[in-house]
This record gives sequence, C-alpha cells and structure tokens, in this order.
Amino acid sequence: MSDQSVENVLKIVKDNKVQFIRLWFTDVLGFLKSFAITPAELEGALSDGMGFDGSSIEGYARIEESDMMAKPDPTTFTILPFRKEGEPVVARMFCDILEPNGTPYAGDPRYALKRMIKKANDMGYEYYVGPELEYFYFKDNSTKTETLDAGGYFDLTPLDVSSNLRNDTILALEKMGIRVEFSHHEVAPSQHEIDLHYDEALKMADSAMTYRLTVKEIALQHGVYASFMPKPLFGQNGSGMHTHQSLFKGNENAFYDKNDEYFLSDIAKHYIAGLLKHAKEISLVVAQWVNSYKRLVPGYEAPVYISWARRNRSALVRVPMYKPGKEKATRAEFRAPDPACNPYLAFAVMLSAGLKGIKEKYELPDPVEEDIFHMSEEERKDRGIESLPGNLGEAIAETEKSDVVREALGDHIFNKFITNKKIEWDNYRIHVSKYELERYLPIL
Repeated sequence: MSDQSVENVLKIVKDNKVQFIRLWFTDVLGFLKSFAITPAELEGALSDGMGFDGSSIEGYARIEESDMMAKPDPTTFTILPFRKEGEPVVARMFCDILEPNGTPYAGDPRYALKRMIKKANDMGYEYYVGPELEYFYFKDNSTKTETLDAGGYFDLTPLDVSSNLRNDTILALEKMGIRVEFSHHEVAPSQHEIDLHYDEALKMADSAMTYRLTVKEIALQHGVYASFMPKPLFGQNGSGMHTHQSLFKGNENAFYDKNDEYFLSDIAKHYIAGLLKHAKEISLVVAQWVNSYKRLVPGYEAPVYISWARRNRSALVRVPMYKPGKEKATRAEFRAPDPACNPYLAFAVMLSAGLKGIKEKYELPDPVEEDIFHMSEEERKDRGIESLPGNLGEAIAETEKSDVVREALGDHIFNKFITNKKIEWDNYRIHVSKYELERYLPIL
C-alpha cells in the first residue's frame, strides 16, 4: 500500500460526497461479509484497521479469541453503482483480516491466496486466472425454480429475455473497473454466462466476489432472482466456473513454447499434470457443496473424467487451440470448479497443485481427444482415465489426506473447512428426500 493510494481514496470520497464505505471480506465458505463506516472513520481504518468480533464468522475464531481487525486495501476502492436516485453514495473496499497485533489472520481466505501467490512469485511466476461464472435467473427464490425463458446456447431474443439483465450487469461491473470479455445465454433455460477478462489472481478473486453480488443486485432491481447454485434444475446442465489459468514471467507467458507440438512449455505441461494428479484432492474446495456433485455427473457437459485435451470438452483440463500471434493467450482451462465456491481458496488450491507439478516435474500424459462420455468403463480403465469424487463424502475423504490442499489453505482453514463439510455431509445423509418417499413409501 502506498501513501498516495490512501490519499487518492480520501480525495475520491470527498469529491464524490461518499457517505458510507462498506468494508468487505469473506468467510471460509466464500460468503461475502460486510460492515459500513462513515468517511470520518476512513483515515483511521486505512492506517490501523477496524476492530470487529470474528466469533460469529464461519471458520474464523472461537469466542475466547474473537477480536479481529479488518484493514481495507485501498487499491480495491470503488463506488458501488447500485444507488437509486436520492439514496446515499456508497463505496466498498476489500479487507485483509488481521490479528489485534497486526499480523495476518490465518483464517482469512484472502491471506491464504496471498501466501500461495507469494510462493509462485518466489519461483519467478505471476499467476493469472480468467473464470467463466455461469448462473441462473429465476422468477423468485422459491423452490419452484420458475425460469424466465426457454432459451439455449447463444440464443438471442425473444427466447433470451434476459439480455437487458446481462447488459445492465456488465455496465455495473465496468463502472467498478472490472473488465468483461463477453456474455451470452448458456445451454440450459434461463442460464447465463458473463466472462471476465483474465487478471492477476488476487484481483480476480476480489472481482469474482464483486461479480456474484452484482449479478444478484441487478436481478433484484429487475424483480427477479439470480442463483449460483451449481445444479438447480433436474435434467439440465449445471453451472460451472471453468477457470483459465497461466503463469507469466514478466511479460512472457511461461506456458508458451513455439517449438512444441501443442505449443506448451515444459512448465505448462508440469503444471497441467499437477492439476490432473491432484484433481481429486482439490475437488472439495473447487466444488464444495453437496449440490456440486449433482452437476459433476456424466452427460451434462460436466468434466468428471481426469484427463486433458485441446478440443474435447469432456476432459477435465482443456488447452484451447493456439492461434498465431496470441502467445499470451496460451493457457489451461480447469473445468471442475463451480461458481458457488470460495474463489480465494479455489484459486489457491489450483495454484498449489500446479506448482507441485512444476517442482516435482510431473509428466503430462497424452491428451484424450475422444468423447470420454461414450467410452465404456473398461475402456476408461484401460486408458488410465479416473473420475472425480462422486459425492461430497468421497471428496472429503480425498482432501483430508492432501498435503497439497493443506499447504494451500494453511492448517487453520484446512481444519475448519473439513469440519464444516463433514457437518454438511452428515446433515445431507440423514435427510429423507421427497424422491425417497415417493419411490419407496408405496412399495416398502
């Protein structure tokens, strides 16, 4: 943080008559948390942080050690564009969570990602990501899941009645300095996607959190409901967060090699091999909900098979085809994450798996360009193609023994996250569903 950036924030607040500044941070599960301060408190907050009780924040501190400090990052300052005429001007900043003595708090997901980024930096790399967050619009947040349209992939009006919703969302994001590449209707009815331009991982995690809130705010303004639930509709595609990623050395893309058959450097191959080898272990973090595994089933364009390819979208990792003159665009697309994950932790574990591959020089297997969905189980076994965990319980078992995930999250978040997921899985297992009653009660 530079003094100048702090001075700029104070000046912008004064010049724009900002009345409230929301301090944003996330809990371990990726839910956005916030409290507001007035401009009179801003200078002190920027220099010393603001104290708050962390005992009620999921995955944070126990009650006897609950004092926390939220220190705003001035580089994340922006005025929120959701204000209606006559309402106060409100801005926001993301915060780093600190112990009372000023040291980083081990339970802060933003800090976990910062630590992994520093490890990449120490190896000479900058980590860039570009997520594709899909979501649904519904008429309300009831369990009826009533869609707004019957549109399909890339459909335009009148089938896609939500173009204005997407347009307003994009305009709001760009007002906050978040670059959007493009948007379109997705495969399922009322399903949409807005792709963010790739950026440094910490900025992108902040942007992903802002994106999710913005999509919901704009939907609310239009009288509808937006959901990032991975699989809200039976028999339809779920929502993913395909994450494009690459490592740079200065201005050079460390993933590109003009002399390679696939235009992939050894660094890229080792990184992708790391993603593949540790895919089962990191699934719990990138697909963290019971419902996530309703999406990760064959037949709905879901990437359940651990393999890589260039054209094949049934593979877990896809390397988009190289275009001459687009060396910087060489990247790996990891397709398992869904948009309901905690982006700070998801980016951290993907980076951890990739760096492990680089450090230990994992060998990348041959690509699988055939449609894996149509292979028999014997064919997949012969080809050495494994699958992601089939449910949250299997994912927990894989993650519990993972050094890669523990290193990425740190002991505090690792243990809190596992504990929370075990509770979720136990609650799901003892629930008697409507399906079970309808199917078994009349016959058993």
